[in-house]
Amino acid sequence: MWIEPYISAVEKINLKSLKGTYGTLFLKREDLIHPLVSGNKFRKLKYNIAEALRNKKTTVVTFGGAYSNHVSATAAAGKLAGLKTVGIIRGEELKANFNGNATLEFAQRSGMVFEFVSREQYRLKDDDAYRAKLLEKYSNSLILPEGGTNSLAIKGCAEILTNNDTGFDYICTSVGTGGTLAGLVSASEKHQQVVGYSALKGTFQASNVEEYTSNSNYTIKDSYCFGGYAKIDLQLVRFMNEFKEETGILLDPVYTAKMMFGIIEDIKSGYFPENSRILAIHTGGLQGITGMNQRLKKKNLPQINT
Repeated sequence: MWIEPYISAVEKINLKSLKGTYGTLFLKREDLIHPLVSGNKFRKLKYNIAEALRNKKTTVVTFGGAYSNHVSATAAAGKLAGLKTVGIIRGEELKANFNGNATLEFAQRSGMVFEFVSREQYRLKDDDAYRAKLLEKYSNSLILPEGGTNSLAIKGCAEILTNNDTGFDYICTSVGTGGTLAGLVSASEKHQQVVGYSALKGTFQASNVEEYTSNSNYTIKDSYCFGGYAKIDLQLVRFMNEFKEETGILLDPVYTAKMMFGIIEDIKSGYFPENSRILAIHTGGLQGITGMNQRLKKKNLPQINT
């Protein structure tokens, strides 16, 4: 294997706000499996990078926004595996200057070459003709989709759950493209219900889940998306800081924080039956906090404590 990750630990979450409830909440620390390629990004890249090496590819090409966890992780994984990486980045205005963007600066230090494109061109990311041009330009390359979700990524995400997790009644995860959710659903037991907390408005990711598994023991909720992808407010910042103070665990603002906020609200409201054993998945993404704090500072909002 091109990288050997640490084994993720499961920690019981004890919060003042949960005292008096009848459920027990645990967090699987996928954020700790590797310092650079962590959480669901490692899971999605694990078999894709191995496949690229097996087929003697020299380059990995992928897509993402200016603060993309996937772009950062792909750059790091490529460096570790000895592969060149190319990032097709949404926002051609960034070409002139992306200094101060911690995500892109890290990816560049890791060897990634950028191609900044307009939002209109970026929408072609799944177009066969556009991809054919990329393959012509970057010969002998593997092209990964935005967010990294494909069949090999699902295989990797399914490995988040192990035999030690069969005692849980509910498995909870944040949802972006739906790849991690699909992997968890495919690996879950029949008695388990998987709950996906969408970081975006809508529950459209169900179609992506259905593409990879016939299991139907899941629900997607967008009740706690805080207005949409990468949107955050004072309430969520305060929640993250209080969670860090009580548990010592840092959450990322785009995905895991919204999920944890939603789970705790759902526990208190009675969404989960009494005595439920709930396992939440920490999908990493902590590299994005620096960029988010920069945005918060511009809005004169409090910072996320790290």
